[in-house]
Amino acid sequence: MMIGDMIVSSLEFPGKMSLVIFSGGCILKCPYCHNPELIDNGKSVELDEIIEKIESSIDFIDSVVITGGEALIQYDDVKEILKYCKNHGLETKLDTNGCFPDKLSELIDLLNYVALDIKAPFDKYEEIIGSDIGDKVKESMEICSGIYLECRTTYVPFLMDPQDIIEIAKSITTDIYTIQQFRDKRVLDKKLQGTPIPSRDELKEIGAAVKPFLKRVKIKTAEFGNEFIN
Repeated sequence: MMIGDMIVSSLEFPGKMSLVIFSGGCILKCPYCHNPELIDNGKSVELDEIIEKIESSIDFIDSVVITGGEALIQYDDVKEILKYCKNHGLETKLDTNGCFPDKLSELIDLLNYVALDIKAPFDKYEEIIGSDIGDKVKESMEICSGIYLECRTTYVPFLMDPQDIIEIAKSITTDIYTIQQFRDKRVLDKKLQGTPIPSRDELKEIGAAVKPFLKRVKIKTAEFGNEFIN
């Protein structure tokens, strides 16, 4: 399996201590990608080595999170990891961009939590990130109706405006919606370096605007972490 790293974290699965596996490879090239080194790269690690890492960590973790990149590119390995976790009482979370609804559908019974990136209003994907996959992302969202779903959007002022976030909020069904602060330190498209970073107050204002359409909304900033909008 191609991976970037494996770390233990208390942040990736709220309320759980997790082993986080960063998978390598992604079919998208979002201009604001904050893990650009994983798009075409990663180190090759035997699946047995990953399973051994989970096994050696099992006394102090509650869950395993598979993120990326886009993990579903490596469907077979991801399935084996999730099956192992389920057989050993670990909860599971998958971070995905929604490009592979068919693969997601086949794994859904092995998952407790999906974090789905909603990168744009469904009809504006090509305009904002250059890939016309909005219908696939919407289908992935619908597949997750039976488990805990977090939809999340990185607000990038150069590429979108607050009305885009409102349009997203009107069109999604999710347990929680997270509006993430864009950071310009590490991006795929160097043109975005120097783009103004949205302030906490700006994100709170956008969060308040979308709250009438959703059950739970939070913002995530580098300065203050996760904050719920009341």
